[in-house]
Amino acid sequence: MALAMRPVRRDDHLMDTQEIADRLEITGLLARYAHALDSGRWHLLDEVFTADAVIDYTSAGGIRGARDEVRVWLAGVLEHWPGRLHLIGAPSIDVRGGEARVSAPFTDTLAPTKDLVAADAEGFLHGGGWYHHLMCRTPGGWRSVELVEEQS
Repeated sequence: MALAMRPVRRDDHLMDTQEIADRLEITGLLARYAHALDSGRWHLLDEVFTADAVIDYTSAGGIRGARDEVRVWLAGVLEHWPGRLHLIGAPSIDVRGGEARVSAPFTDTLAPTKDLVAADAEGFLHGGGWYHHLMCRTPGGWRSVELVEEQS
C-alpha cells in the first residue's frame, strides 16, 4: 500500500515534498564535501561547487579563491595530514526558490598519520566552526556558489 505524501509541519509553515527533497539533497552535498576533504578525492568538489564558486578559508589562515585554485591548495596543504576527519552537524537550511542559504557547524581533526597514535601526539590539529554556503539549484542538482568557513 502506497502512502500519500503529506506536507510536514515546520514552525509556522508546511514543507512540501520539493522542500523536503531539496533539504535532503543539500544535506547529501555537505556529506560529499566532507568526504572529498577526508578522502583526498579532490574531483568530488566538482559535485559540491559550481565552476565559478568562491571558497573562503581565510578565517583558518587559508586562501580565498575559485574552486579549481582552492582544490590545488587543499591537496597541497592537507597532504601533511593523511588522517583527516570532518564532521558536519545539523545544518540550518533556508530555501527560497532556486537559492539556499546554509549554515552548518563542523569539527575537524587532522592527524600526521592514519596509524593509531596517542591523542596527545605531536602534529594533531583540532578545529571547528561554521560552514556558510550560498547554494543554487542547477541542472545537475544543488551546488555551492560560495563557501565561507568561520572558525570558532
